Amino acid sequence: MQTCSQCNASSPDNALICVNCHADLREFSATAVALKHLQANPRVRLIRVSVANDACSYCYGLLKTYPKDQVPHLPHEGCSHTNGCRCFYEPVLEETAIIGKVVEE
Repeated sequence: MQTCSQCNASSPDNALICVNCHADLREFSATAVALKHLQANPRVRLIRVSVANDACSYCYGLLKTYPKDQVPHLPHEGCSHTNGCRCFYEPVLEETAIIGKVVEE
């Protein structure tokens, strides 16, 4: 299910328009708004797509870290889980990335 950031109503994963206020969910779903905020934040270096433990194989295929301009939009059409797509975005902050690089060396 998608949550509309305008009216907080829930719509099915495959809906493009909010069932309540008719907002464009490609722009105004909670996940679309979250992605825009993460992409605009200068401290966010990369964006990770995380999945639920019992996710479908398609969702597990998206489980990785992406450059900010290459992040797939959620929910995606390929999910086959009975509860729908439960993927979400996580930021990789600049400070974390730098610390991780120092530790790896």
